[in-house]
Amino acid sequence: MTLDFRFPPTPNEPPNRPPFWRRPLALGLGGLGAALLLGGALALRMSSGSSETIAPGMQVGGTDLGGLSRAAALSELQSAPLSVPSIAIKAGAASWTVPATQLGWGLDVQAELDAAQKASAERSVLQKLRALIGQPEIVNLPTIQKVDAARAKAGLSALTARLNTAPQNASITFDKTHYVVKPSVVGVQVGVDEAVGNLVQHPELRTLALNVAQTEPQYTTESLQALVERGNTLTRPIGIRLGDQGATFTLSALQVANLFWVKTTGIELDKDALKAKVKQIAEAVDQPAQNARYALKGAALVKVPEKPGMISDPAQISTLLSAAVLDPKLSSLVLTPKVSVPTLLLADLPDAGKLSLIATGRSTYYHSSPQRRVNISNAAAKINGAVVAPGETFSFLNTLGGISPENGFVTGLIISAGRTVDGLGGGVCQVSTTTFRALYLAGLPVVERNQHAYRVGYYEPQVGFEAAVYDPGKDLKMNNDTGGPILVKTVNDNAHSTLLVQVWGLAQTRKVTVSPAYIQSETPHPPAKYVPSTALPKGQMKQVDWAADGFNLYITRTIRDSSGMRSDRTATSYKPWQAVYEVGQ
Repeated sequence: MTLDFRFPPTPNEPPNRPPFWRRPLALGLGGLGAALLLGGALALRMSSGSSETIAPGMQVGGTDLGGLSRAAALSELQSAPLSVPSIAIKAGAASWTVPATQLGWGLDVQAELDAAQKASAERSVLQKLRALIGQPEIVNLPTIQKVDAARAKAGLSALTARLNTAPQNASITFDKTHYVVKPSVVGVQVGVDEAVGNLVQHPELRTLALNVAQTEPQYTTESLQALVERGNTLTRPIGIRLGDQGATFTLSALQVANLFWVKTTGIELDKDALKAKVKQIAEAVDQPAQNARYALKGAALVKVPEKPGMISDPAQISTLLSAAVLDPKLSSLVLTPKVSVPTLLLADLPDAGKLSLIATGRSTYYHSSPQRRVNISNAAAKINGAVVAPGETFSFLNTLGGISPENGFVTGLIISAGRTVDGLGGGVCQVSTTTFRALYLAGLPVVERNQHAYRVGYYEPQVGFEAAVYDPGKDLKMNNDTGGPILVKTVNDNAHSTLLVQVWGLAQTRKVTVSPAYIQSETPHPPAKYVPSTALPKGQMKQVDWAADGFNLYITRTIRDSSGMRSDRTATSYKPWQAVYEVGQ
């Protein structure tokens, strides 16, 4: 007996031959045993195949993986030629065509191997038998695409970066006479995140449309226009008068505009500007009481009686002005006057003949410019004859009446913002320094004294024995503790560039001495600085600042009177100053 056990016909067999399961079997005892042995061997091979091995005939995208381990199959897939598709991208009017790999596209080889192994494990018995006899069924699995989200976002962001623009808020500016709105600008934002999500979910996409959206600014032109119109309505003159018939002061439209801010969040008062303006208004409208004083009549000093005055209340000015600034219906204010009472009466003023010279301050101002001489002469005349009541504080600026063109001052060299520059009132410090020397030598306590930034030659040789003033902000103030009124008298000799300031009052028993300056340290001045200038002819050089070494020093004052001896110290720290030259370009 023989065994006829064959698989479906091979390509060389006759096409009409019946399948083996329909063919008659001629089995003998020996053949049956052989069949059983063959079946057992086949079953054993089919059951003992490794799950890591890819089944014969298994392909992914045309790459044959049959019979390979997972590691070998991975290597085979990674080395297989990759056909990279292109992706057409559109964002508004802009478009690009880029390799898909630029957006993180690739094949997911691990997922492909998983699919191949799964397909291998799920083969039918017949498929496995065919593989065993070398006639495997060819299974070509499709490739599996994927997109890396981070790389896709980076690629799309780089492509569309020039399209993105941030929205620009409208802003409010003051254009010389009125407020205006600087228009807002709408922003543009390309929807990269949305496109990345779509591409990750559908890596097979070959066209990609990105959404382009407009982003509105927080503050638009339209939203600020009403604020600007209100601000312009508030920009108008406001008249101020002290009482029914007192002095008047008018704030111009620009001065009023300086008292408030028109911001994107609303209109706000400028508290600092308001505070400064209250002070200016008070100085303009107040008519303070005049103490009894001395005045020159020919060569003799005569007594002038006191005079009551009318002054304003700064708190009321602040309240009324704050309300008026924000109310366009208000264009005038009337302040309630307060009586100002003299503190030194004629009856308390000693006869001029009974006054004694208490102390004298001296300084020279050689090589001063004509402008500087004008200011020295004017300031000396303004404080000449000033009387300070006992217990009161002498204020140089108040006595002077302020440094302004209206008060007779002209432009001269001053120290400002770290430079020696032309400024109003240059030379006034010659008078404040000489006054300080007189009052200091008279033994009066110092209430406020300010120094110059660097060592000034006009005040030599008494280095450190000086006082700077600046209007507003820096004053010279000293308290009258002599027990009686004092008279400040100036003697200005322009022809010899000499200034004297004398302090007259009741005879004093105190004796005052002031030491020379004790120099604690000295710092050399820095090298000269050269500044380009278009105001000078090319190559011409002009010195505009002068070098001075820096010093830390102090002077000591010793006062001896019936109560004993006491000392005080006035310290000064001069900065090292560099010479500055302008050079024509």
